[in-house]
Formats: sequence, C-alpha cells, structure tokens
Amino acid sequence: MSPLLSERDRELVDKLRENASQTQPVDEALKTNDRVIARVTDGIYRQPGSAIRELVANAYDADATWVSVKTDAPNFSRITVEDNGTGMTPEAVIHLLGNIGGSAKRTELGQELDIASSTDPNTSPGGRKLIGKLGIGIFSVSQLTHSFQIITKTANDPYRTVVLVNLRQFADGPTESDTGEFQAGRYRVWREPTDNVETHGTTIVLTAIRPQTRDSLRSEQLWGAIDNSMSREEKEKTLTTIPKYHIGRLDSNGLYLDDPRGRPEFVNLPWDEHDSPREAFSKMVESVWSAVQGQATVKLSGIFDTYLQMLWNLALALPLPYIETNVLDESVADDWAYFYKLSNKSKEAAQQIQSSDPTITVRELAGLTPPESDQSPFKILVDGVELSRPLKFRNLPATQHALKKPMIFVGSLRQDFKGIDQNVSAGPLEFEGYLFWTPKVAPTEHQGVLVRIHGASGTLFDSTFFNYQVSETTRRRQISCEIFVKQGLEAALNIDRESFNTAHPHTVVLTRWLHNALRQLTNAQKRQAQQVRGATRISVQRDMDNRISRIVDSANTLRTDGEGVVPDIYFAGSNRKVMSTSGGIAQTFDLDRIVQEIPPGLVSPNLGSVRKLEAITKVLSIYGVLEQLTPKEQENLLGSILGIMEADNFE
Repeated sequence: MSPLLSERDRELVDKLRENASQTQPVDEALKTNDRVIARVTDGIYRQPGSAIRELVANAYDADATWVSVKTDAPNFSRITVEDNGTGMTPEAVIHLLGNIGGSAKRTELGQELDIASSTDPNTSPGGRKLIGKLGIGIFSVSQLTHSFQIITKTANDPYRTVVLVNLRQFADGPTESDTGEFQAGRYRVWREPTDNVETHGTTIVLTAIRPQTRDSLRSEQLWGAIDNSMSREEKEKTLTTIPKYHIGRLDSNGLYLDDPRGRPEFVNLPWDEHDSPREAFSKMVESVWSAVQGQATVKLSGIFDTYLQMLWNLALALPLPYIETNVLDESVADDWAYFYKLSNKSKEAAQQIQSSDPTITVRELAGLTPPESDQSPFKILVDGVELSRPLKFRNLPATQHALKKPMIFVGSLRQDFKGIDQNVSAGPLEFEGYLFWTPKVAPTEHQGVLVRIHGASGTLFDSTFFNYQVSETTRRRQISCEIFVKQGLEAALNIDRESFNTAHPHTVVLTRWLHNALRQLTNAQKRQAQQVRGATRISVQRDMDNRISRIVDSANTLRTDGEGVVPDIYFAGSNRKVMSTSGGIAQTFDLDRIVQEIPPGLVSPNLGSVRKLEAITKVLSIYGVLEQLTPKEQENLLGSILGIMEADNFE
C-alpha cells in the first residue's frame, strides 16, 4: 500500500480489501477542506453536457481507447458512461472519495496509485498528457443527479469495486464560516468477485436524473412555448422556432407525441437508422453546411435541439480526430487556400507561403514542430454515434465575396519567462495555432477562438477573441481559430474549466499573440481582396451599364467595405436571360411570375424597366433583404417594384 496515503485512507483501504461486501460495505462521509471546492456538489457547470465531458476526460486520462455514453434519450431517466481504461484500485477509489479537490494526478501519489506514469507524473500510465487536474471531475455529475454509482476494476484483479455516492447540496451546509472541513455527502463502497479477471475499466451509472436536467435535454422550454401559445398567430410563430433536427418528445406515458403540425411520431435526425456510427456524425456535420446556402447566419440552435447540440459540443471539446483533417496537416499543393505564416513581432506582417509539393503539409511549410504522436486511439460513442471534431476547411459553399478561397494563418510561440520566478510566471508556455478566414463561418458558434490544452477544451469558441478591441466586427465573424497548447496555461483555467483567468501571465501572453495575429490577418486579407477585386473589376467593366452599374457598385462598396462581388442575377422568361459574369452565386427569378404579381391593367414592362429591376434586385441582395424572404415574397416584392416603375404606363 502506498505510504503516501493518509492514515485514515489506509485504514479504509484495509477494511475494503479484507471485509467489505455489499452486506457489510465501508460507509463514510465525502469531505473537502475548501468551501469553494464544496460548491461542486451544487453543479458548477453551465450545461448538462459539461458533466458528461468531464467524465469522458477522466476516461481519457485512464488510457481508455473507447468510451460509450448512453443517455436513454429522449427519456433521460438513466445515463451511463462506460470505458475500457485502466480502472481504479481500492487505494485510488478511497483517495478519490476522501479528497475532493485534491487530485493525485501529476503527483508522486498519483504514480503510487497507478493513475499517472511511473516516469512522468504529468502523463497517464500509457503516456497521454493528462487533461484532469483539479480532482473534481467525478463529482461534476452533481449537475445531473445527486446520486450515482461507480463500478471499477483493474486488470488481473479478481474483484471489482462498487461505490454508491449520495451528494449533499452545498446550500444545505453551515454558512457561518468560510474555513474548516465540509461534508459533501456520503458514500458506500464494497468489493465483489468477478468472473473475468483480465477485464478493466470504469462505469459511471447515473439514476434519478434531476428534473431540470431532463427538461433541458428534452428541450422542454422550446416545446412548452408551443404548447402555451394562446392564439393561432402566436402558435404559428413559435412553430418556426422548432429546430430542423431533434429527438422528438414524449408524453407522460413515454410515448412519442405527434408533430404540432400533425405528423405522427415527430422525430427527425440528421442521419438514417442504418448509418454506421461514423456516418451518422458525418451526416450531422454535413447538415450544418447544407443549411448555409442562402442563409445569412446558421446557428446550432436553429438546426439542432438541446440534445444534438450537446453531441456537437462534446465532439468539439474532447481529444478526438477531425471529421476530415486537421488544417495544419492539410496539403498546400492544390491551391485550395491562401497560406500565411504569422510573425511573432508586433509590427511585422504575415508572409505568404506556397509549395507545389503535394507531400508538404501546412505544418511543415510554416516550420511548426511535428504533431505529438498519439499513444493509442480514442473513440467516443454517444448513443451509438461516433463523435469527431466537427470542423471543415475544404469544399465550403461559395459566397458573393471577392475571395473565392479561404485564408489560413499559422504560427507558434514558446515563452520561457527567463529571469522570472516560476511562482510568478507559472513556468514555460508553448503553443501553436491557426486562424481560418472564410466569408461565412458555420455554424456561427464557431466564430472566435477555441483553446485546446493537450487536445481538450472546455471553453468552446470565444467570439470576442479574448476581448479584441479593434473595430473589425464583420471580419471577426469570418474567422475561426484554434490554439493548441503543448505546455502551460493549465494554471490559468478557472475551477469550471470553461473559462480562463485573464490576469494569469500565460493568458496575457496568449492574448497578446492572438491579437497580433488578428492584426496580421486583417491587413493581409484586405490586400488580397483588393487584388482580386481589381482583377474582377477589369474583366466585367465592359459589361457594366454606366450609371446604374456605378450605383450598384457604390451600394456594394458601402455595404461590404468593397470586398463583395456584385451578385449575379438571372431573370428567365419572355425569351431573355442575364448571364453570369462575376463567378459569384447566381440567383434565378422567373420574370413571367414576377409580372403576374403586378395588378391587372399595366402594360408589359419594357426592357429598360427590367434592366432597372435587375439593378434594384442586386442592391436588395447586397443588403441581404432577399435572404430573409420566401420565394413567393421575393416575387411579390420584385413585382411590386416593377409595377411602381411602370406606374406612368397605366391606361
């Protein structure tokens, strides 16, 4: 037994190993000596998915190669998280339960308990860089329930260890003091013989899920708004808020309710029942990008219900492979993007990089260090769907922007804080990252910067880019950025692991680097857009119709800061058509149907009026007006405008 365990923990381990059974378990209080840590039993995380994320992170730290999460959707009466990791010895279990907030990871004790490598306490026994640190991950389930079960076993142990935990709400404790020892609940633990000695892993079983958690995962707020609609008009309006994809809803008897519009068993998932686990999630990602065409913005909340959003965010946060390829490991040879290397000096510009060698990656061209080799694969299935990082970089939908290719800015930094006491600097900081510019980021939740520490993140995308103050509102909406931290920054994480201490030295350095990178991106993107726009303007100048074209161009310059291409408009019908010249997205309108929207009594519009209508339609498209209307409303709007222009021709 580890000599580093406390005397009380050693006594409990002896009792557990020698005598404890289900009829005579070890029954003890969960304790913590820090009132702030005690708050974990009230749930410090913002969403139910955050608690599941922490349990999966624990499995990763235990060298699991797969994790299976079953949520019992759409009931959500029971949630299980099972992994094939190393499992926990009785010593590790007792220490965990008796030391909330006192993680043994990254310590000599962690090595003694076999939860860290014997050669490096900062890595798992299998060599993975550890994600967890604070020792509260297992108790994140308080976000979901106040009681749960742990079943864990190490290889070659003929017994498994079973724990029943009942958490106490912090609000129920004494409030007269902020110091001293607090009870976070109680646990009961025992050992059971098992037939398969070689198996190993841990299963967390959550029952009695909190009503508010079930309501959240079921999107009850959304469905309730529809049910409570008082008038027909109000109900029709709320029906439009139903996300395209959802898991449906159940009645009090556990039966699927019909669609509010009348369709039976109202369930609509982005994948088919026969799809493989990997195909299912791939279709989920494609469903987002297929929604981009013709939409001003694409939000997850408009496409997915709360449950499907949870799957998406879990896929973003955890150390998983990309749905396609990490942009740093993409080839640069086939001219699919503009590539730049960022400078770490404040007044220097990003330098464009190129190569015709298809074997050269972005990482190599930018001079970044080789990727950290994975010690073992890691796979996560949630209700049979295999998650991957839902980030795409190639073959994105075309837009009206002058630049038809994305721009990728790559850089890295190592700060050793030489001459500064480590207690002040928190040691070296090393990271690499990319900034990906594209005219339309989808979903909008990916606008911003996401920071990964050893491949994992709890923060998701920060749309403020760490409070970037420069007025670049439009351009910031066109940037998605990931920063991969190889060393440091962990001390800057707040207790919820979903935000950073902005005053921490590592956060300050990372923020300064990011803001410098944004400045370089902005300058390079403006220059590139001007070059492309100039070339486009020359090629289409001969086709412009003097004053009308200049008016449209002026509106385009004001609206898009000169970076957009005037939209291509087709008016088909009556033996005429306007052909595409700019290479942008062409939108076709049926001229005959538009004319039908003009009240009876008008003569047929002449060519001059139609050409003016073309220009007006382009301006409406530039300002995004048409995107907000249905096809029928578009035809009526254009017919009304055409009719007004023809008003002098009334007979």
